[in-house]
Amino acid sequence: MSVQLEAAVVRDEPVLDEPKGWNPATRLLFRFCFLYFGLFCVIYPQPIFALFGITQNWLSEDVVKALNSWPSPVVEWVGRTVFGVNAELNFSSGSGDQTYLWVLVFCILVTAVAGTVVWILLDRRRTEYRRLAGWFLLFLRVILAGQMLGYGFAKAIPNQMQVPDLVTMLTPYGEFTHMAVLWSQVGTSPVYQSLLGIAEVLGGVLLLLPRTVLAGVLLSLVSMAQVWVLNMTYDVPVKLLSFHLLLLSLVLLAPEAKRLLAFLSGSASGPTTAPNPFTSRKARRISAAALAVVLAWFVLADVVNARDGWREYGGGREKPELYGIWAVTEFTRDGQPVPPLLTDETRWRRLIFDYPNTAVYQRMDDGFVPIAAEIDSAAHRLTVRAPGGDAPLGSFTFERPQPERLMLTGELEGRPVTIALDLVDSDRFPLRQGGLHLIQDFPDGVR
Repeated sequence: MSVQLEAAVVRDEPVLDEPKGWNPATRLLFRFCFLYFGLFCVIYPQPIFALFGITQNWLSEDVVKALNSWPSPVVEWVGRTVFGVNAELNFSSGSGDQTYLWVLVFCILVTAVAGTVVWILLDRRRTEYRRLAGWFLLFLRVILAGQMLGYGFAKAIPNQMQVPDLVTMLTPYGEFTHMAVLWSQVGTSPVYQSLLGIAEVLGGVLLLLPRTVLAGVLLSLVSMAQVWVLNMTYDVPVKLLSFHLLLLSLVLLAPEAKRLLAFLSGSASGPTTAPNPFTSRKARRISAAALAVVLAWFVLADVVNARDGWREYGGGREKPELYGIWAVTEFTRDGQPVPPLLTDETRWRRLIFDYPNTAVYQRMDDGFVPIAAEIDSAAHRLTVRAPGGDAPLGSFTFERPQPERLMLTGELEGRPVTIALDLVDSDRFPLRQGGLHLIQDFPDGVR
Protein backbone atom coordinates (compact mmCIF):
# COMPACT_ATOMS: atom_id res chain seq x y z
CA MET A 1 0.00 0.00 0.00
CA SER A 2 1.39 3.43 -0.91
CA VAL A 3 2.11 6.09 1.66
CA GLN A 4 -0.64 8.34 0.16
CA LEU A 5 -3.20 5.54 0.29
CA GLU A 6 -2.33 4.66 3.90
CA ALA A 7 -2.67 8.32 4.91
CA ALA A 8 -6.06 8.59 3.21
CA VAL A 9 -7.35 5.51 5.03
CA VAL A 10 -6.14 6.79 8.40
CA ARG A 11 -7.82 10.19 7.83
CA ASP A 12 -11.04 8.55 6.62
CA GLU A 13 -10.77 10.38 3.29
CA PRO A 14 -11.90 9.11 -0.10
CA VAL A 15 -9.15 7.81 -2.33
CA LEU A 16 -9.17 9.89 -5.49
CA ASP A 17 -7.83 8.90 -8.87
CA GLU A 18 -5.17 11.09 -10.40
CA PRO A 19 -7.13 13.95 -12.01
CA LYS A 20 -7.14 13.99 -15.77
CA GLY A 21 -6.44 17.15 -17.68
CA TRP A 22 -9.25 19.11 -19.28
CA ASN A 23 -9.33 19.59 -23.01
CA PRO A 24 -8.42 23.11 -24.27
CA ALA A 25 -12.04 24.06 -25.01
CA THR A 26 -13.13 23.20 -21.47
CA ARG A 27 -10.27 25.20 -19.95
CA LEU A 28 -11.07 28.18 -22.17
CA LEU A 29 -14.78 28.04 -21.33
CA PHE A 30 -14.11 27.71 -17.59
CA ARG A 31 -11.76 30.68 -17.51
CA PHE A 32 -14.27 32.88 -19.29
CA CYS A 33 -17.25 31.73 -17.20
CA PHE A 34 -15.28 32.14 -13.97
CA LEU A 35 -14.45 35.75 -14.82
CA TYR A 36 -17.74 36.76 -16.44
CA PHE A 37 -20.21 35.27 -13.98
CA GLY A 38 -17.98 35.98 -11.00
CA LEU A 39 -17.81 39.66 -11.93
CA PHE A 40 -21.52 39.77 -12.73
CA CYS A 41 -22.53 38.33 -9.34
CA VAL A 42 -20.28 40.74 -7.46
CA ILE A 43 -20.74 43.95 -9.49
CA TYR A 44 -24.29 43.79 -10.88
CA PRO A 45 -26.78 45.41 -8.46
CA GLN A 46 -28.89 42.94 -6.46
CA PRO A 47 -27.37 39.41 -6.49
CA ILE A 48 -24.69 40.07 -3.88
CA PHE A 49 -27.15 41.93 -1.63
CA ALA A 50 -28.86 38.66 -0.66
CA LEU A 51 -25.71 37.78 1.29
CA PHE A 52 -26.47 40.67 3.66
CA GLY A 53 -29.57 38.80 4.80
CA ILE A 54 -31.76 40.69 7.26
CA THR A 55 -29.05 43.33 7.75
CA GLN A 56 -29.73 44.78 4.29
CA ASN A 57 -32.86 46.37 5.81
CA TRP A 58 -30.61 48.36 8.14
CA LEU A 59 -28.35 49.80 5.44
CA SER A 60 -28.79 53.52 4.87
CA GLU A 61 -29.89 54.79 1.48
CA ASP A 62 -26.46 56.32 0.91
CA VAL A 63 -24.71 53.00 1.58
CA VAL A 64 -27.05 51.16 -0.79
CA LYS A 65 -26.42 53.73 -3.52
CA ALA A 66 -22.68 53.55 -2.98
CA LEU A 67 -22.64 49.75 -3.20
CA ASN A 68 -24.71 49.81 -6.37
CA SER A 69 -23.02 52.66 -8.21
CA TRP A 70 -19.29 52.43 -7.47
CA PRO A 71 -18.50 51.40 -11.10
CA SER A 72 -20.46 54.43 -12.38
CA PRO A 73 -17.46 56.53 -13.54
CA VAL A 74 -16.22 53.74 -15.82
CA VAL A 75 -19.71 52.79 -17.02
CA GLU A 76 -20.67 56.37 -17.79
CA TRP A 77 -17.41 56.93 -19.67
CA VAL A 78 -17.95 53.79 -21.76
CA GLY A 79 -21.53 54.86 -22.42
CA ARG A 80 -20.45 58.24 -23.75
CA THR A 81 -17.34 57.08 -25.62
CA VAL A 82 -18.44 53.75 -27.10
CA PHE A 83 -22.20 54.04 -27.47
CA GLY A 84 -22.80 57.79 -27.36
CA VAL A 85 -25.44 57.49 -24.65
CA ASN A 86 -26.00 58.85 -21.16
CA ALA A 87 -25.46 55.83 -18.90
CA GLU A 88 -26.34 57.19 -15.49
CA LEU A 89 -27.93 54.89 -12.91
CA ASN A 90 -31.41 56.11 -12.00
CA PHE A 91 -32.35 54.86 -8.53
CA SER A 92 -35.93 56.14 -8.77
CA SER A 93 -36.65 54.26 -11.99
CA GLY A 94 -37.23 50.77 -10.60
CA SER A 95 -36.20 49.32 -13.97
CA GLY A 96 -33.67 46.52 -14.18
CA ASP A 97 -33.05 47.17 -17.87
CA GLN A 98 -31.68 50.72 -17.70
CA THR A 99 -29.04 51.90 -20.15
CA TYR A 100 -26.55 51.93 -17.28
CA LEU A 101 -27.06 48.22 -16.62
CA TRP A 102 -26.69 47.24 -20.27
CA VAL A 103 -23.44 49.20 -20.50
CA LEU A 104 -22.31 47.65 -17.19
CA VAL A 105 -22.85 44.15 -18.58
CA PHE A 106 -20.91 45.16 -21.71
CA CYS A 107 -18.02 46.29 -19.49
CA ILE A 108 -18.13 42.99 -17.60
CA LEU A 109 -18.10 41.07 -20.89
CA VAL A 110 -15.10 42.99 -22.25
CA THR A 111 -13.24 42.58 -18.97
CA ALA A 112 -13.96 38.84 -18.92
CA VAL A 113 -12.73 38.39 -22.52
CA ALA A 114 -9.56 40.37 -21.87
CA GLY A 115 -9.00 38.57 -18.57
CA THR A 116 -9.41 35.20 -20.26
CA VAL A 117 -6.72 36.06 -22.81
CA VAL A 118 -4.32 37.18 -20.07
CA TRP A 119 -5.11 34.06 -18.02
CA ILE A 120 -4.31 31.81 -20.98
CA LEU A 121 -0.98 33.55 -21.59
CA LEU A 122 0.09 33.46 -17.93
CA ASP A 123 -1.15 29.97 -17.07
CA ARG A 124 -0.61 27.90 -20.22
CA ARG A 125 0.74 24.82 -18.42
CA ARG A 126 -2.22 24.29 -16.12
CA THR A 127 -4.37 21.42 -17.43
CA GLU A 128 -7.35 21.54 -15.05
CA TYR A 129 -9.03 23.71 -12.38
CA ARG A 130 -11.13 21.21 -10.45
CA ARG A 131 -10.61 22.69 -6.99
CA LEU A 132 -11.20 26.26 -8.19
CA ALA A 133 -14.23 25.07 -10.17
CA GLY A 134 -15.62 23.47 -7.02
CA TRP A 135 -15.41 26.74 -5.10
CA PHE A 136 -16.80 28.65 -8.07
CA LEU A 137 -19.82 26.37 -8.41
CA LEU A 138 -20.45 26.60 -4.67
CA PHE A 139 -20.40 30.39 -4.91
CA LEU A 140 -22.86 30.34 -7.83
CA ARG A 141 -25.15 27.97 -5.90
CA VAL A 142 -25.29 30.38 -2.98
CA ILE A 143 -25.91 33.40 -5.23
CA LEU A 144 -28.63 31.64 -7.24
CA ALA A 145 -30.25 30.26 -4.10
CA GLY A 146 -30.40 33.76 -2.62
CA GLN A 147 -32.23 35.07 -5.68
CA MET A 148 -34.59 32.08 -5.88
CA LEU A 149 -35.52 32.43 -2.21
CA GLY A 150 -35.96 36.20 -2.43
CA TYR A 151 -38.23 36.12 -5.46
CA GLY A 152 -39.94 32.97 -4.21
CA PHE A 153 -41.00 34.41 -0.86
CA ALA A 154 -42.20 37.59 -2.61
CA LYS A 155 -44.71 35.37 -4.41
CA ALA A 156 -45.32 32.67 -1.79
CA ILE A 157 -46.65 35.49 0.40
CA PRO A 158 -48.41 37.13 -2.56
CA ASN A 159 -46.82 40.57 -2.57
CA GLN A 160 -45.07 40.81 -5.94
CA MET A 161 -48.26 40.75 -8.01
CA GLN A 162 -51.05 42.31 -5.95
CA VAL A 163 -54.76 41.68 -6.27
CA PRO A 164 -55.99 44.27 -8.81
CA ASP A 165 -56.71 47.49 -6.94
CA LEU A 166 -59.76 49.68 -7.32
CA VAL A 167 -58.30 51.88 -10.05
CA THR A 168 -57.37 48.79 -12.04
CA MET A 169 -60.97 47.61 -11.81
CA LEU A 170 -62.10 50.77 -13.57
CA THR A 171 -59.39 50.87 -16.24
CA PRO A 172 -60.41 49.61 -19.72
CA TYR A 173 -58.44 46.51 -20.74
CA GLY A 174 -57.14 48.21 -23.83
CA GLU A 175 -55.30 50.77 -21.70
CA PHE A 176 -53.24 48.14 -19.88
CA THR A 177 -49.59 47.73 -20.74
CA HIS A 178 -48.32 44.21 -21.37
CA MET A 179 -46.72 44.20 -17.93
CA ALA A 180 -49.95 45.38 -16.28
CA VAL A 181 -51.82 42.53 -17.98
CA LEU A 182 -49.35 40.00 -16.55
CA TRP A 183 -49.38 41.55 -13.07
CA SER A 184 -53.19 41.63 -12.97
CA GLN A 185 -53.49 38.10 -14.33
CA VAL A 186 -51.20 36.61 -11.69
CA GLY A 187 -52.44 38.91 -8.91
CA THR A 188 -56.03 37.91 -9.57
CA SER A 189 -55.23 34.42 -8.30
CA PRO A 190 -53.17 34.65 -5.08
CA VAL A 191 -53.14 30.84 -4.80
CA TYR A 192 -51.51 30.50 -8.23
CA GLN A 193 -48.97 33.19 -7.34
CA SER A 194 -48.17 31.41 -4.07
CA LEU A 195 -47.61 28.12 -5.91
CA LEU A 196 -45.19 29.85 -8.28
CA GLY A 197 -43.37 31.26 -5.28
CA ILE A 198 -43.26 27.93 -3.47
CA ALA A 199 -41.63 26.35 -6.53
CA GLU A 200 -38.93 29.05 -6.52
CA VAL A 201 -38.43 28.73 -2.75
CA LEU A 202 -38.08 24.96 -3.12
CA GLY A 203 -35.48 25.47 -5.85
CA GLY A 204 -33.47 27.73 -3.55
CA VAL A 205 -33.68 25.29 -0.65
CA LEU A 206 -32.62 22.30 -2.75
CA LEU A 207 -29.63 24.23 -4.10
CA LEU A 208 -28.21 24.54 -0.59
CA LEU A 209 -28.72 20.91 0.45
CA PRO A 210 -25.72 18.77 -0.62
CA ARG A 211 -27.74 15.73 -1.75
CA THR A 212 -30.35 17.67 -3.73
CA VAL A 213 -28.23 20.12 -5.71
CA LEU A 214 -29.14 18.65 -9.10
CA ALA A 215 -32.87 18.78 -8.30
CA GLY A 216 -32.46 22.39 -7.17
CA VAL A 217 -30.60 23.31 -10.35
CA LEU A 218 -33.27 21.72 -12.55
CA LEU A 219 -36.13 23.38 -10.68
CA SER A 220 -34.34 26.73 -10.78
CA LEU A 221 -33.67 26.31 -14.49
CA VAL A 222 -37.34 25.68 -15.26
CA SER A 223 -38.50 28.53 -13.03
CA MET A 224 -36.01 31.02 -14.45
CA ALA A 225 -36.77 29.96 -18.02
CA GLN A 226 -40.44 30.73 -17.41
CA VAL A 227 -39.64 34.04 -15.72
CA TRP A 228 -37.32 35.11 -18.53
CA VAL A 229 -39.86 34.21 -21.25
CA LEU A 230 -42.57 36.16 -19.40
CA ASN A 231 -40.24 39.14 -19.00
CA MET A 232 -39.42 39.07 -22.71
CA THR A 233 -42.98 38.60 -23.96
CA TYR A 234 -44.69 40.95 -21.46
CA ASP A 235 -41.91 43.56 -21.55
CA VAL A 236 -41.12 43.33 -17.83
CA PRO A 237 -37.96 45.38 -17.16
CA VAL A 238 -36.00 42.61 -15.40
CA LYS A 239 -34.80 40.92 -18.58
CA LEU A 240 -31.07 41.25 -17.90
CA LEU A 241 -31.15 39.74 -14.41
CA SER A 242 -33.60 36.94 -15.22
CA PHE A 243 -31.54 35.95 -18.26
CA HIS A 244 -28.37 35.77 -16.19
CA LEU A 245 -30.08 33.73 -13.49
CA LEU A 246 -31.10 31.36 -16.26
CA LEU A 247 -27.48 31.22 -17.43
CA LEU A 248 -26.28 30.55 -13.86
CA SER A 249 -28.62 27.56 -13.76
CA LEU A 250 -27.12 26.27 -17.01
CA VAL A 251 -23.56 26.75 -15.69
CA LEU A 252 -24.43 24.75 -12.58
CA LEU A 253 -26.05 22.08 -14.73
CA ALA A 254 -23.10 21.73 -17.12
CA PRO A 255 -20.96 19.41 -14.91
CA GLU A 256 -23.99 17.13 -14.50
CA ALA A 257 -24.88 17.02 -18.20
CA LYS A 258 -23.55 13.49 -18.82
CA ARG A 259 -25.21 12.10 -15.71
CA LEU A 260 -28.50 13.76 -16.60
CA LEU A 261 -28.38 12.45 -20.17
CA ALA A 262 -27.62 8.98 -18.85
CA PHE A 263 -30.62 9.14 -16.57
CA LEU A 264 -32.92 10.42 -19.32
CA SER A 265 -31.72 7.69 -21.69
CA GLY A 266 -32.53 4.99 -19.13
CA SER A 267 -28.97 3.97 -18.31
CA ALA A 268 -27.27 4.15 -14.93
CA SER A 269 -26.30 7.71 -14.09
CA GLY A 270 -23.78 7.07 -11.29
CA PRO A 271 -22.55 9.57 -8.70
CA THR A 272 -22.08 13.26 -9.39
CA THR A 273 -19.07 14.30 -11.41
CA ALA A 274 -19.26 17.99 -10.52
CA PRO A 275 -16.04 19.39 -9.00
CA ASN A 276 -16.15 19.64 -5.22
CA PRO A 277 -13.70 21.78 -3.22
CA PHE A 278 -14.10 19.49 -0.19
CA THR A 279 -12.41 16.07 -0.40
CA SER A 280 -12.68 14.71 3.14
CA ARG A 281 -15.88 13.59 4.83
CA LYS A 282 -15.28 15.95 7.72
CA ALA A 283 -14.92 18.93 5.40
CA ARG A 284 -18.09 17.97 3.58
CA ARG A 285 -20.03 17.67 6.84
CA ILE A 286 -18.79 21.11 7.88
CA SER A 287 -19.70 22.58 4.51
CA ALA A 288 -23.19 21.04 4.72
CA ALA A 289 -23.69 22.62 8.14
CA ALA A 290 -22.42 25.98 6.84
CA LEU A 291 -24.84 25.85 3.91
CA ALA A 292 -27.67 25.10 6.33
CA VAL A 293 -26.74 28.27 8.20
CA VAL A 294 -26.69 30.22 4.93
CA LEU A 295 -30.13 28.81 4.08
CA ALA A 296 -31.51 29.92 7.45
CA TRP A 297 -29.89 33.36 6.96
CA PHE A 298 -31.59 33.79 3.57
CA VAL A 299 -34.96 32.49 4.74
CA LEU A 300 -35.02 34.76 7.80
CA ALA A 301 -34.47 37.88 5.67
CA ASP A 302 -36.95 36.84 3.00
CA VAL A 303 -39.70 35.90 5.45
CA VAL A 304 -39.32 39.20 7.35
CA ASN A 305 -39.31 41.20 4.10
CA ALA A 306 -42.34 39.33 2.76
CA ARG A 307 -44.22 39.83 6.05
CA ASP A 308 -43.43 43.54 6.10
CA GLY A 309 -44.44 43.87 2.44
CA TRP A 310 -47.76 42.13 3.15
CA ARG A 311 -48.48 44.60 5.93
CA GLU A 312 -47.23 47.67 4.09
CA TYR A 313 -48.59 47.32 0.56
CA GLY A 314 -49.99 43.79 0.23
CA GLY A 315 -53.29 42.25 1.21
CA GLY A 316 -52.70 42.94 4.90
CA ARG A 317 -52.18 46.69 4.48
CA GLU A 318 -54.23 49.23 6.40
CA LYS A 319 -57.18 50.56 4.41
CA PRO A 320 -58.26 54.21 4.65
CA GLU A 321 -61.47 55.12 6.45
CA LEU A 322 -63.16 56.06 3.19
CA TYR A 323 -61.95 52.96 1.32
CA GLY A 324 -63.86 52.22 -1.85
CA ILE A 325 -64.97 53.52 -5.22
CA TRP A 326 -67.26 56.52 -4.80
CA ALA A 327 -69.38 57.52 -7.80
CA VAL A 328 -70.27 61.22 -8.01
CA THR A 329 -74.05 61.63 -8.22
CA GLU A 330 -74.21 65.41 -7.70
CA PHE A 331 -71.55 68.06 -8.28
CA THR A 332 -72.32 71.66 -7.37
CA ARG A 333 -69.87 74.53 -7.96
CA ASP A 334 -70.52 78.15 -6.90
CA GLY A 335 -74.02 77.05 -5.93
CA GLN A 336 -74.80 75.81 -9.45
CA PRO A 337 -75.20 72.16 -10.51
CA VAL A 338 -72.47 71.02 -12.89
CA PRO A 339 -73.85 68.61 -15.51
CA PRO A 340 -71.86 65.40 -16.19
CA LEU A 341 -70.46 66.44 -19.57
CA LEU A 342 -67.63 64.35 -21.00
CA THR A 343 -65.93 67.56 -22.16
CA ASP A 344 -65.73 68.99 -18.61
CA GLU A 345 -62.14 68.55 -17.43
CA THR A 346 -62.79 69.82 -13.89
CA ARG A 347 -65.83 67.83 -12.80
CA TRP A 348 -65.17 64.57 -10.97
CA ARG A 349 -66.76 61.32 -12.07
CA ARG A 350 -65.45 59.07 -9.32
CA LEU A 351 -63.28 59.36 -6.22
CA ILE A 352 -61.28 56.29 -5.19
CA PHE A 353 -59.65 55.57 -1.83
CA ASP A 354 -57.49 52.44 -1.82
CA TYR A 355 -54.19 53.14 -0.06
CA PRO A 356 -53.46 55.26 3.04
CA ASN A 357 -52.71 58.96 2.44
CA THR A 358 -53.54 58.75 -1.25
CA ALA A 359 -56.59 58.93 -3.48
CA VAL A 360 -57.41 59.00 -7.18
CA TYR A 361 -60.15 60.98 -8.84
CA GLN A 362 -61.50 60.05 -12.25
CA ARG A 363 -62.32 62.81 -14.69
CA MET A 364 -65.38 62.78 -16.92
CA ASP A 365 -63.23 61.58 -19.83
CA ASP A 366 -62.28 58.54 -17.64
CA GLY A 367 -58.72 59.74 -17.05
CA PHE A 368 -57.27 59.08 -13.59
CA VAL A 369 -55.49 61.72 -11.49
CA PRO A 370 -53.59 60.54 -8.38
CA ILE A 371 -53.62 62.93 -5.42
CA ALA A 372 -52.42 62.99 -1.84
CA ALA A 373 -55.27 62.68 0.68
CA GLU A 374 -55.30 63.44 4.39
CA ILE A 375 -58.31 62.20 6.36
CA ASP A 376 -58.93 63.64 9.82
CA SER A 377 -61.51 61.27 11.24
CA ALA A 378 -62.09 63.25 14.44
CA ALA A 379 -62.74 66.56 12.65
CA HIS A 380 -64.37 64.92 9.62
CA ARG A 381 -61.97 66.77 7.36
CA LEU A 382 -60.57 65.69 4.00
CA THR A 383 -57.65 67.59 2.45
CA VAL A 384 -56.36 66.68 -1.01
CA ARG A 385 -53.17 67.87 -2.71
CA ALA A 386 -51.56 67.35 -6.06
CA PRO A 387 -48.61 64.91 -5.81
CA GLY A 388 -45.62 66.82 -4.49
CA GLY A 389 -47.63 69.98 -3.98
CA ASP A 390 -47.76 71.93 -0.72
CA ALA A 391 -50.87 74.01 -1.32
CA PRO A 392 -54.16 72.12 -0.90
CA LEU A 393 -55.98 71.24 -4.09
CA GLY A 394 -59.17 70.98 -2.09
CA SER A 395 -60.38 71.01 1.50
CA PHE A 396 -63.69 69.51 2.61
CA THR A 397 -65.76 68.49 5.54
CA PHE A 398 -67.26 65.06 4.97
CA GLU A 399 -70.35 63.34 6.27
CA ARG A 400 -71.63 59.80 5.85
CA PRO A 401 -75.36 59.91 6.52
CA GLN A 402 -75.37 56.29 5.41
CA PRO A 403 -72.50 53.81 4.99
CA GLU A 404 -72.97 53.93 1.22
CA ARG A 405 -73.39 57.73 1.03
CA LEU A 406 -70.69 60.43 1.25
CA MET A 407 -71.13 64.21 1.23
CA LEU A 408 -68.18 66.56 0.65
CA THR A 409 -68.57 70.27 1.34
CA GLY A 410 -65.76 72.78 0.94
CA GLU A 411 -63.48 74.26 -1.69
CA LEU A 412 -61.91 72.69 -4.77
CA GLU A 413 -59.27 74.69 -6.63
CA GLY A 414 -60.39 77.81 -4.77
CA ARG A 415 -64.11 77.52 -5.59
CA PRO A 416 -66.90 76.39 -3.25
CA VAL A 417 -68.26 72.95 -4.12
CA THR A 418 -70.65 70.35 -2.78
CA ILE A 419 -70.16 66.80 -3.97
CA ALA A 420 -72.49 63.87 -3.30
CA LEU A 421 -71.12 60.37 -3.84
CA ASP A 422 -72.44 56.81 -3.64
CA LEU A 423 -70.29 53.81 -2.74
CA VAL A 424 -69.91 51.33 -5.59
CA ASP A 425 -70.05 47.66 -4.68
CA SER A 426 -66.57 46.64 -5.88
CA ASP A 427 -67.41 42.96 -5.42
CA ARG A 428 -69.81 43.19 -8.36
CA PHE A 429 -66.89 43.30 -10.82
CA PRO A 430 -66.45 39.92 -12.55
CA LEU A 431 -62.74 40.06 -11.75
CA ARG A 432 -63.61 39.78 -8.06
CA GLN A 433 -66.13 37.03 -8.55
CA GLY A 434 -63.63 34.44 -9.67
CA GLY A 435 -62.74 31.21 -7.95
CA LEU A 436 -62.85 27.51 -8.62
CA HIS A 437 -65.90 26.14 -10.42
CA LEU A 438 -65.64 22.40 -10.96
CA ILE A 439 -68.86 22.33 -12.99
CA GLN A 440 -69.26 24.97 -15.71
CA ASP A 441 -71.76 24.45 -18.47
CA PHE A 442 -70.54 27.65 -20.11
CA PRO A 443 -67.13 29.23 -19.37
CA ASP A 444 -67.27 32.80 -18.05
CA GLY A 445 -67.20 35.35 -20.83
CA VAL A 446 -68.32 32.92 -23.56
CA ARG A 447 -72.08 33.24 -23.28
